[in-house]
Amino acid sequence: MSHWFHRNPLKATAPQNFENIKMVAQDVEAIKIISDLKQSRMRILELLPDPHHDVPKMETAMKLYYSLIRGFLEAATSSGGIQASKLRHSLRFRWTQSMLGPQPEAQSDAVFEVANLMMNFAFWHMKHSAMVAAKSEIDMEEAKKVHTSLRKAAGLIKFVQDTLIPQLVEKAANGSDLDIRVISAYLNQCTAEAQEVTIARAIELKHNANLISSLSYETSKMFTTAADSLSTLDQKIFGHWRAYFSLKSKFYMSQAFNYQGEGLLGQDKCGEAIRSLKESEKVYTEALETAREYSKTKGPGTQAKPDQHQFFRRLAKLIKFTLEKCERENGMIYHQKVPYDPPELVLNDKTFGLVSAEAYEWPATSPLWTAVAYAAFDIALDPDSKEGKKKEKSDKKGDTDLIKPVKEVEIKTEENQEGNKTETGCAIS
Repeated sequence: MSHWFHRNPLKATAPQNFENIKMVAQDVEAIKIISDLKQSRMRILELLPDPHHDVPKMETAMKLYYSLIRGFLEAATSSGGIQASKLRHSLRFRWTQSMLGPQPEAQSDAVFEVANLMMNFAFWHMKHSAMVAAKSEIDMEEAKKVHTSLRKAAGLIKFVQDTLIPQLVEKAANGSDLDIRVISAYLNQCTAEAQEVTIARAIELKHNANLISSLSYETSKMFTTAADSLSTLDQKIFGHWRAYFSLKSKFYMSQAFNYQGEGLLGQDKCGEAIRSLKESEKVYTEALETAREYSKTKGPGTQAKPDQHQFFRRLAKLIKFTLEKCERENGMIYHQKVPYDPPELVLNDKTFGLVSAEAYEWPATSPLWTAVAYAAFDIALDPDSKEGKKKEKSDKKGDTDLIKPVKEVEIKTEENQEGNKTETGCAIS
């Protein structure tokens, strides 16, 4: 079965041994901090390529590293307050960006390290959700896991957007994962895809047609916003990803008109129902064309065929069935005029299914960061001195070296030749 979700590559990073920081004293806790930082970072990088790990395992590993690296961002004052850490700019970190290939972006800033790793963890959650949904049929518990992972991913991305990016001294590179346009695309993608799960559930439980129409319309708008976020970036790189957003936007717009038509028929507004369903049919054709364009467009990320997915194909049958029913009823009973313009889609403010990001809670600084341990580190060096310039040159050595892509564990999808037994066929993969 072809993929329903588009996924971009994980970010790669250069090794960091944390041993380039001088110490004025050989403090046991300070030495342990360096050792634990190195080991916990390596552990995370070992885990990230495999989306099959469970979420608590990943969160525990991330929490350990974040609690340690937080000492590079801030430090306690003698009065119990918080100040900027003297260590923040002491090490140089190199990360590739999900859309820009093996050329790394480098900054001497621990905030840059945390932000890039947090984006990578968000990508892992996105891939984990796709892995859970890769079965030919998923049950309600698995659907909730997909939904939760996408909301967690959105929460991590929002934390980067709202808390970390404003702290960066250097501006992110054009098209990098810390570019606000790319951040916006990922954030809208996660929330929209989580809402896809909500819509599938609403259809399965046969909720009110107007409710499903409203949810579909809102989801379509999210995908449109994601596509618009990428419009000013190089389309040779971002065009494939953007086409995915466009096809999803058109698909859910078509679904919104379909269920609006069903709702209007239930209100005996048969003429308006027919016009709504004709609009649904038109937009579905556009979605089909965009899906094929997406499949042919080259670029980073998944090479998928969403137009071959059962959930996609099922909508065409549903539109045809409902439209024929409306036209038959109008010819025999209602005899209503079909309007020239389609009825306006409506957003329901009382919709319970609208998705929001799950707020990310930044772990507290590790208790290893005592006043004595912090004082043991020495970074006092005049950047304009001969030694300081020599260190800066040494730090920047390797900035242009290419970094090998992450070798990711493949997500295998299950084939089901007979199709899904569920109403939606929402084995989202």
